[in-house]
Amino acid sequence: MNEPEKLIPRHGGYRKLKSFQVAQLAFDVTVRFCERYITKRSRTHDQMVQAARSGVQNIAEGSQASGTSKKTELKLTSVARASLEELRLDYEDYLRQRGLAQWPREDARRAELIARRPATVDDVAAWVRDVHGRHRPSGPGGPSGQSGPNQKSTKSTKSTYAEISANGALALLAVACSLLDRQIAALGTAFVEDGGFTERLYRVRSERRTRPYGDSRM
Repeated sequence: MNEPEKLIPRHGGYRKLKSFQVAQLAFDVTVRFCERYITKRSRTHDQMVQAARSGVQNIAEGSQASGTSKKTELKLTSVARASLEELRLDYEDYLRQRGLAQWPREDARRAELIARRPATVDDVAAWVRDVHGRHRPSGPGGPSGQSGPNQKSTKSTKSTYAEISANGALALLAVACSLLDRQIAALGTAFVEDGGFTERLYRVRSERRTRPYGDSRM
């Protein structure tokens, strides 16, 4: 016998969403990135951290609201996606304005990070160190600069780490945005097919009216 439809379906559970997990990791990476490479006096520092936080918080809030409003869930998930897109642009601007390379999507180093399935910011930091050990900077101190590898300045070393870290964050954001795109598409389809709280209330009431007398199922 089929279970009757519940007025308030199961909701929340956002911690199990892959989109939430990757967005949260991108948030942690962004906090550390901003602490190391962007002065706290800069508006960009706060904007990047807030955009990263908005991505995480809106996924969670949307998931929690889904019990009574699929429309709200769809809206908040879309806000999360927009916040992460804003953050992605901030990282791209950081690289461009400092003359650092933005790696193409097919870059093997990006693929390496994703293949590692990092779960914490320290996992990402380990990848950054590994890549740095194999990296020759393209700026001062690199192949096109005046000094050789043994004369590489502290500034160029920091720039190399920043370039790798920013591109790692962009790789994580690409995954999070792709997951959210699919999540939003699925939510939109479900909303069109099943409706929201009002439609569910109508179905539950109709089912209870047609239930045999004495049937106490809830």
